[in-house]
Amino acid sequence: MEELKIKNLYNLDETIAKDIFAGKEYPWEVLPYIGEYIKELGSTLPTDEYDKVGEDIWIAKSAKVAKTAYINGPCIIGKNTEVRHCAFIRGNALVGEGCVVGNSTELKNVIIFNCVQVPHYNYVGDSVLGYKSHMGAGSITSNVKQDKTLVTVNINGIKVDTGLKKFGAMLGDNVEVGCNSVLNPGTVVGRHSNIYPLSMVRGYIAADSIYKKSGEIVAKNC
Repeated sequence: MEELKIKNLYNLDETIAKDIFAGKEYPWEVLPYIGEYIKELGSTLPTDEYDKVGEDIWIAKSAKVAKTAYINGPCIIGKNTEVRHCAFIRGNALVGEGCVVGNSTELKNVIIFNCVQVPHYNYVGDSVLGYKSHMGAGSITSNVKQDKTLVTVNINGIKVDTGLKKFGAMLGDNVEVGCNSVLNPGTVVGRHSNIYPLSMVRGYIAADSIYKKSGEIVAKNC
């Protein structure tokens, strides 16, 4: 399952959370450890660059955070990131540099790489969003199956067990998700792929693809 491995989805130089991926093959393996990792990393951040503003909450001095945003720890907000009006960060959220967390967007148990945008009415839970990935307005990650069973990742007809009850989406670097799309539990999208608006996505979407609808996925160079 090489396509699902961390090394084929992410440039780890584009996150201060690089060390959490050490010794792991698949990105969802980090999900149970995000909160404790943030606490450990936060205590090492330089005080001339980050302010500790609450219990286990570190915000870069260069970040812009709206007064109406709610931030619960553990949380790190990176340099030059913008957290907009009424954003709701529930905790266990590591947001990289140069990101946008937008109006009424909700984050929970996530690692967001540098230069990611979740700018309008997004829900992102139990997920990892790669460098320069972007979720269009209203697009969300669904992180729990309706029958509450453990999440699997479907790749080429093979179901890969994750051992997790909560698992939203793993977006590779430079992924574009169209407006009002739903990324169902166990979604993994390869680098440089595009998801059409109003899509219902599940399983693995290959790198350099365009997802038009279920059963209609084409390579970008076609």
